[in-house]
Amino acid sequence: MMKKLRKTADDLGLPFGERERTYNSRMSQELGLWAESKNKGDAFHHAVFRAYFADGKNIAKVPVLLDLTESAGLSREEAAAVISTRAFKAEVDADWTLSREMGIKAVPTVVMRQEKLVGAQPYDMLERLMTLNKIKKRS
Repeated sequence: MMKKLRKTADDLGLPFGERERTYNSRMSQELGLWAESKNKGDAFHHAVFRAYFADGKNIAKVPVLLDLTESAGLSREEAAAVISTRAFKAEVDADWTLSREMGIKAVPTVVMRQEKLVGAQPYDMLERLMTLNKIKKRS
């Protein structure tokens, strides 16, 4: 599996380091929704992606997440409050419920209408999915 992930990352030009462990991403998902509410979602998600996949950092640890928050231009203190109060827990729970209902079992998964594209995919596959859905919409 790691060999396939590494090849996909190489094909897409994404950073991918040596990872020996998988870490719980729940808190990063909650912080991600908070970051999106502050219009810093892309910066935060990119920072978490690099930390996890390229640098092998444990994104389940609060100090790591707070450092990533700062690197994305967000308030460390606000992020600590979001984590301690679990302010976005219900939203992430709702996302997980929707994912289960839709039968999503891998990330990333792109869903357009009834079609799914599972896993990191090259641009032409995303374009094909969009074109397919555009054709279906016209029918």
